[in-house]
Amino acid sequence: MTENIDITDTKRATDEPIPAEDYQTESPDEIPGADEVSPAGDGVGQTFALIGTALKEVLQVVVPAILLALAIHIFLAQATVVYGQSMQPNLQPSERLVIEKVSYYFGAPQRGDIVVLDRPQMSDLLIKRVVGLPGESVEIRRGRVLIDGQAIDQSFVQLPDGSTYGPITLGAGDYFVMGDNRNNSNDSRVFGPVHRNEITGKAWLRYWPLNRFTFFQ
Repeated sequence: MTENIDITDTKRATDEPIPAEDYQTESPDEIPGADEVSPAGDGVGQTFALIGTALKEVLQVVVPAILLALAIHIFLAQATVVYGQSMQPNLQPSERLVIEKVSYYFGAPQRGDIVVLDRPQMSDLLIKRVVGLPGESVEIRRGRVLIDGQAIDQSFVQLPDGSTYGPITLGAGDYFVMGDNRNNSNDSRVFGPVHRNEITGKAWLRYWPLNRFTFFQ
């Protein structure tokens, strides 16, 4: 049996116009314009720009800060740590000090100053107290220090050791230095007077430990 198909209906269905809303088209404002498309190299350019900004910040802020710190360290002040027992009881091992250098640009070291020495013969800095000044005669008799024949105050000294030294006369620019712990100090009694250019600064502030915070005279 042959099945009849209504060709007329089929044709009518296919010949009907398709509604405009059924077309899959992009509206013009959805198509990226030339000015909205980023070139592939823009990301690299932005990276270099950020690096350039960072380098500029380093040059403007970090480098001057480092130079300022170096200038302060070389010309004005420096932090140091006390090693050894030669300055007990006034300075204890591991205490931290600020050594100032400004005073000695305008004046000479004075008797009683706690000073830092940088001696070319020694690898480490030394910290001692100034006892004798240029041109003075220094003598030690049974632990008593005589300057030009007169005993000086040693109330800050721990256990005078009873040693004998001198007398010697200090030359121009020479200083006689000793540790406060006379029984345990490598000082001018051993290596002789020190010259002015070996004295790098004097103790100004003890900032650690906090319970011994001190400004030195």
